[in-house]
Amino acid sequence: MASLEWFCAPRCYHVVKNYLHGQATQEHPLKQQTVNVTVAENNPLSLALALEGTDPLSKFARQDQELNDPLTQMSTQFSKRGNINEPEDNTLNWSTRRLGILNRFTTNEKLSLSTSFLCTSSAEGGGDNFKAQTVVADKVKYRLEQLDNFDDGSMRHMMDLTQQEYIQRFDQLKQELIQSWHNDQRVKALKIAIQCAKMLSDTSVLQFYPSQYILITDILDVFGKLVYERLRIKAEGAPGASAAVLQREREAARDTCQNWFYKIASIRELLPRLYLEMAIFKCYGLLAATQKEVEQVLLRLTSQLRGIADPLVSSYARCYLVRVGVPVTSSKVYIRDNFTDLFIIYPQIFRIVARYNLHPEIISAGAYLQLYSPAFDYMLQCLVHESELNAQEMLKECRHLKNNGAILLSILNSSKGEFVAAHAHEFLELINNCDTPGISKSQLLRPLGSCVSNCAPLQEQRLAFLNAAFQTINTLTDPNEYINCVETWTPFVAQYFTIHEVNRLLGELNSRMCLGKAYEKHYGQLQSILTRIMQNYRNIELLLIQPHFLPYLDLFHKESVRVEMCKSILSYYRQNSEDRTSDAVVTNALMYLGKILNDSVNALTVEDERRQISQLINSFINKVHFGKDLEQQLSFYVEGRGTFSNLDAVYVTLVHAALKLTMYASNRQGVKSLGFVKACIAYCFITIPSITSVQQKMDLYLLCGQLALRHLCLGQADACFEAALQLIDELPASTVDFEGKPRCMERYLVAYICNMLATLIVVPDSPEQGVLYFLRLLLDIVGRRNFKANSSAPSIIYLHVLDMLYVQSMERFPYHIDGVVSNDALYGHDPKFLVEVNNLCGQVVESILLQLKTLGAAQQQRTQAQLSMELFMRIVRYADLEREPLCQLAVKLWILANKAQAQLDTETIPQTLCSVEHFYKLVKDSSPVRAQTIAKLLLRMRDS
Repeated sequence: MASLEWFCAPRCYHVVKNYLHGQATQEHPLKQQTVNVTVAENNPLSLALALEGTDPLSKFARQDQELNDPLTQMSTQFSKRGNINEPEDNTLNWSTRRLGILNRFTTNEKLSLSTSFLCTSSAEGGGDNFKAQTVVADKVKYRLEQLDNFDDGSMRHMMDLTQQEYIQRFDQLKQELIQSWHNDQRVKALKIAIQCAKMLSDTSVLQFYPSQYILITDILDVFGKLVYERLRIKAEGAPGASAAVLQREREAARDTCQNWFYKIASIRELLPRLYLEMAIFKCYGLLAATQKEVEQVLLRLTSQLRGIADPLVSSYARCYLVRVGVPVTSSKVYIRDNFTDLFIIYPQIFRIVARYNLHPEIISAGAYLQLYSPAFDYMLQCLVHESELNAQEMLKECRHLKNNGAILLSILNSSKGEFVAAHAHEFLELINNCDTPGISKSQLLRPLGSCVSNCAPLQEQRLAFLNAAFQTINTLTDPNEYINCVETWTPFVAQYFTIHEVNRLLGELNSRMCLGKAYEKHYGQLQSILTRIMQNYRNIELLLIQPHFLPYLDLFHKESVRVEMCKSILSYYRQNSEDRTSDAVVTNALMYLGKILNDSVNALTVEDERRQISQLINSFINKVHFGKDLEQQLSFYVEGRGTFSNLDAVYVTLVHAALKLTMYASNRQGVKSLGFVKACIAYCFITIPSITSVQQKMDLYLLCGQLALRHLCLGQADACFEAALQLIDELPASTVDFEGKPRCMERYLVAYICNMLATLIVVPDSPEQGVLYFLRLLLDIVGRRNFKANSSAPSIIYLHVLDMLYVQSMERFPYHIDGVVSNDALYGHDPKFLVEVNNLCGQVVESILLQLKTLGAAQQQRTQAQLSMELFMRIVRYADLEREPLCQLAVKLWILANKAQAQLDTETIPQTLCSVEHFYKLVKDSSPVRAQTIAKLLLRMRDS
C-alpha cells in the first residue's frame, strides 16, 4: 500500500462562539409542576373533581410525603389517643419496663406449671351449645356444670420446662382465656385467671420470679380489660336509646359489676383473690360515686396485702396495686402506706439474705436483692413523680433505715436528676455510710454518677463533690467495680470540669489499670470511658495534647482494640475539630494515631477497611495547615509519606496537597519561590511510583506535569509526561469496580489520551528529543497495545491525534500558557516542521484506514460507517482538497458511509451534508479556491 501524502490546509476563517442568552425566571426549571384539568361541573366522572385537580401520581407522592412527615405522624398519633385513662407521663407506664425485666431476669433451671386448661378441646366447654340457650335456669345449670368440669382434680402438672417453653405455655393460656371469653365461657376465663394468680406464690426459681410476674400479670391485665370493656359497653347502652332505657342499662351494668366483685370475693385463697380484684379494679369507676371511695378501696387493698408472708411476693403484689391505682387516681396516700408496710417487713428480707449467704449455691445475696428492684423502682417512681416532698420524706426515712442499700438504690434510680443534684452531698454521705449485705458501694455510686451527669449540682459545689466522690471511688479494691464506677462518672467530669480534671482522671486510670495488668479484662470499659470523654468534651485538640492521653492509649495492648480506638479518636477529630490546625503537639499525636492504623494494614486487610482508615487519615492531613510557612508544610507531607506507606489513598492525598502548595508558592516572587515549586514537584514525582494503582499514577503524573508546565519547570514536566505515557503499557485491559463487576478500561484510556493531547499542544519540543517526541511516543504505545477485537478505541484515539496535529500546523495555537514558548512560536511555521506534521498526519490516516478495513472484514458496518463519516469531516476541514488523492479519499469515505446508511441514524447523512455546506460558506469569502474545491465535492456527494 502506497503511503498517503497529506497536506494540511491553513485555517482561513475565524471561529465565533455563540453564547446562550440567560433569561430570568420565577420558578426553578426542575420544580415539579401540578397539572390542573378544568372540565364541566356536571360531569360525574370528572377525574379532576375526583382527585381535586391533581394527577394520580402527584397525589400518591403527596400522600407518601404526608405519611413520611414526622410532624404529621405525631399529630395523627396524638389525635388517635383519645381519652385514655392512663398516665400521661411515659415514665409511669409499666409497659416500657416490661421487655427490660424479661431480658434481665432469666434462668437455665427447669420450670414447672400447673393448670387444667391447656390442651383442652373446645367441645368440652360446650360454648357453641351455650350460645343457643336463652332460659335463665338453663344458663345457671350450664355454669354449674362448667364448675364441675374445671375442679381441682383435673389439674395437669407440667414439669421440666425450659424458659422458652414456659413462656409459650403462658401465651397459650392467654389465648385460651381470650377465646373462652369470646365464646361466652366466663367461668372458664375466670378459672384461668385464678390459676394464673395462684402461680404468683411459687418462688421455687427465685431468679426468674420478676419475669414470671410479668407473664402472669399480662394475663390478669387481659382479663381485667375484657371485664371492664364488657361492662363499659353495657353501661353505655345502645345508640339512640331513650333516657329510661339507658338508665336501666346502667343499673344492669352496675349489678353485673357488683356480681363480678362478689365472685372474686368468694375465692378462698388470699393471693388470687387480691390479684383478681386488682385486675378488675378499673371497674370500681362504675360503682364509686366519688374519687374518695376509690381511694378508700385502695387503702383497704393495701391493708389486705399485709397478709402475704413472703416479702418478695408481697412486694410485687404491692407493685401491682400501684400499677392499677396510678391510672385511676392521682392520690399517693395508698402508695405511702404501702411503703410504710414495706419498711415493717424490710428486716425480714435481710434475714432471708443471711440465709442465702450460708447457701450461695441457691442464689447470692446480691442477686436476691436485685429481684426487688423492679417493684421498688416503679413504686418509688410513682410516689415521687411530681412530688419532691415525698422524695424528701423517703430520703429521710432511708437515712434511719438499717441496711438501706436496696431502698437507696431504688431512690437513685427513680428520682429526677434535679432532686439528686440538689441533694448530691447527702446521697454521697448515705453511700459512704451504707453497709448493706449484697449491695456494694459501686452499685450505688453508678446511678449517682448517671444522675449528676445529666443534671449537675450547683457550680460552687461541683469540685468539692467530685473530690469527695472520687475519694470514695478510689477506695474500691475490685478493678471491675472501680472501672464500672469511673465509666459512669466520666461524662460528669468531661462535661462540667476543665481539661485538668479530665487529664487527672486519665492519669488515675493509667495507674490503677496497670496494676496486675487489669486492663486486659476491661478493654470495653476503657473504650467507653474515652468515647464518653470525647462526646462530652468538645475540644478534641486540647484533649490530644494532654500528658496522660497517649499513655492511656498504651493500655490497649490488644491490636484490634487499639485500632478501633484510634479510628474512633480520628473520627471524632474529623467531626469536632477546627478547620485548620498548626499545633505541633496535636500534629504529632495525630501522626501517632495514624501510624497505628497504617501499621495495622496488611495483605489480608479488606478493601473497605483500607478505605475507612484512609479517609480518617486524609481528613486530618487536610486540616494540618501551617499558614505561610510552606517549607514546614512540605516537611509535614514528607513525614507523612514515610509514615503512611501502606495506604495508596493517603499517598494520593499527599500528592494533591503538595501540588496545591505549588499554587500557593506561585503567588510569591523570587528565586526561592521557584526552587520551592520544583521541590514540591520533585516530591510528587518521587511519591507517585509508590502507588499501586496504574490508573491513579497516570492521572497524577499528568496533573503533576500540567502544574510543572504552569510554573515553567519544563524539564520536570517532560519527565512527568513521559512517565505517564510509559504507564499506558501497564494499564490493565479491565478492572473490577466496587460492586465486583469487571469494567473495561478502554473508555478511560480514550478520555485520558484526549486530555494528554490537549496538554501536549502547548508543550514545546525538547531539543534533545526531536520534533513532536511525545506524540510519536504516544502513537508507538497505542500501536503496541492490544485492544479488544473490533474495538473503536484506537480509531477514536487516532482521530483526536489528527485534531492535535492540525492545531500544530496552525500559525498560532488557540491557547497558550503564560511564559511557555509553544511550538507555534518555537518553529515559526517553518516548512520543515510542517513536513513532519504532514507526514505524521499521513501515518495516522493510514492507521485509521487500516482500522476501517478490519471493521469491514468483521462485518461491523455501523462502526465502519461512523468512523468513515468522522474521518471524512476531518479531511474536509483539515486537508488540502486541491490535492486530488485527498479529494478522492474523501469521496470514497462518503460512499462507504452511504452504503451503510440503513445502519446509521436517519439524521446522520443530512446533518453531515449541512455541515459541509456550512463550512463552504465559512471559507467562500476568505479562500475562493478552496471554496470552489468544496463546492465540487458537494456536487459529487449529492450525485452519490
